[in-house]
Amino acid sequence: MGKLVSTLFVTLDGVYQAPGGPQEDTRGGFEHGGWSFVFGDDDFGRFVTEVIDRSAAFLLGRRTYDIFAGHWPKVTDPADPIAAKLNALPKYVPSSTLTDPSWAGTTVLSGDLAKEVTALKERTDGELQVHGSGALVRSLLALDLVDTLHLLTFPVVLGSGLRLFEQGAVPTKFRHAGGRITSTGVSLQTYEPAGRPEYGSYALPENG
Repeated sequence: MGKLVSTLFVTLDGVYQAPGGPQEDTRGGFEHGGWSFVFGDDDFGRFVTEVIDRSAAFLLGRRTYDIFAGHWPKVTDPADPIAAKLNALPKYVPSSTLTDPSWAGTTVLSGDLAKEVTALKERTDGELQVHGSGALVRSLLALDLVDTLHLLTFPVVLGSGLRLFEQGAVPTKFRHAGGRITSTGVSLQTYEPAGRPEYGSYALPENG
């Protein structure tokens, strides 16, 4: 059975919207697109390549899929490790509106998300990877289907934009499974969901 591994870029204030370019995702009049670009360095590239190298299949939200499908099929250099994997491996997209995907190797999932993804994990030998796709990741976390979360936090605050963890998120405790910091200050941390939060108190016991 495969593992579902999510890799997400977020700002210090939790925004995941449009890290890669100004026109990537302008929903809500978002004007900060491309905020991750200036932090890209060799450390960052090395980490992303390491992650992609472990991929066996990809599960992408509709918006991320459209962004990827508009870019990666045009990258035909066989030495590009990211393009080679994305173009060759199976891609799955939960969507009720995508009917005729043009990117080779794409399958649309139109049924129940929990059942579809559970079945996908069972038949994937290795990592079923989610890249970006913040809304999809929220749903998968709420369904307890995420095994590993690579959370890449960039040292920037935007003040607006779609946030990964919104009011109403399912309370979740995580176990830290490794991490490092890039030369530009991006925090690359790996977490594994570990059930529900536990609670305590620092209050001093009352004198009885």
